[in-house]
Amino acid sequence: MKVSFKPSLNWLFVCIPLSIALEHLHVPAPVLFFSAAIAIVPIAGLIVKSTEQLAERTGDAIGGLLNATFGNAPELIIALVALRAGYFDMVRASIVGAILANLLLAMGVSFLLGGLRNHTQEYNSGATRLYSSMMLISAISLAVPSAFNRFFAPTQDAMPDSKAINLITAIILLVAYCLYLVFLLKTHPDFFKSATSDKSEPEHHAPRWSLARAIGTLIGASLLAAWVSEILVGAAQGTGEALGMSQVFIGIVFLAIVGGAAESGSAIAMARKNKLDLTVGIAMGSSIQIALFVAPVLVLASYFVAPRPLELAFSRAEVGTLFLGVLIGALVAGDGRSNWYKGYQLITVYMMFALLFYFMPAH
Repeated sequence: MKVSFKPSLNWLFVCIPLSIALEHLHVPAPVLFFSAAIAIVPIAGLIVKSTEQLAERTGDAIGGLLNATFGNAPELIIALVALRAGYFDMVRASIVGAILANLLLAMGVSFLLGGLRNHTQEYNSGATRLYSSMMLISAISLAVPSAFNRFFAPTQDAMPDSKAINLITAIILLVAYCLYLVFLLKTHPDFFKSATSDKSEPEHHAPRWSLARAIGTLIGASLLAAWVSEILVGAAQGTGEALGMSQVFIGIVFLAIVGGAAESGSAIAMARKNKLDLTVGIAMGSSIQIALFVAPVLVLASYFVAPRPLELAFSRAEVGTLFLGVLIGALVAGDGRSNWYKGYQLITVYMMFALLFYFMPAH
């Protein structure tokens, strides 16, 4: 039997027992945090893979719902654990960070590596513009509760109104996401067809899993993700204090990148195979899921698992970078053509945003 030593995501599974051992050995918080962060990555990949296996056995509508529910499960699980611990600033930052990581970092690395291999790549510009408009609407919707909280919530009389605006906003965003799924899967699936029909590269389909294996793997991986997330979030506060990082920076950079690592990896792999429509669909589609699905679900879940309801009261820096990230992503990706330098542009913007949040004083 031939043994392959080709690098694999599965190698990172060793970090799961390592993280558990480190927790019991009471090592410094940063060591435990980064070990747990690496351990989340292969678990996230397992969740994404089992979801894809289930989606292949269902219709488009159910498959789309499964991908919406479990595709961003790692981000959702980490945020729920942080909510229960009362880290509201970290949760809000992780929402913005996940959107920025997908739109700027994942898409930027995809354009960069895909462009280095394929010179110029093309994709469906119409679908990209629709994704961009949905993201802009989402950013505006998320900014409304923030604006209300900033200008009116400090007064005692406005507190009930603030809670009502957060709850109503969450419901409106969920309805918008359901209608987006209907548009994507039922009424206008042709709108999202690939811009290229190049079939020169043969497809290598992995063996299909049994239904029991797919469901069992999904449940097991989700429970494992929740367990490791407990370790990750438990070490977050100590890591911030030891390394001079705020809750906001940890949420907007580390938790966002870790939670979306599997999907980002898929987007990059598709770009290297010259399948930019899939890359853009994964990166921008995941951002839409975060804004229209994960954020409102966290608001509703906070009524049951958190010390108090989560408010979508983002800081000025978070709202500003969210708007700029959406606009820059739309501007760079809107023409339906990509190259390595466009990727570098997106990565540069992401790095500058990360630098801003690292040095931003804690409030």
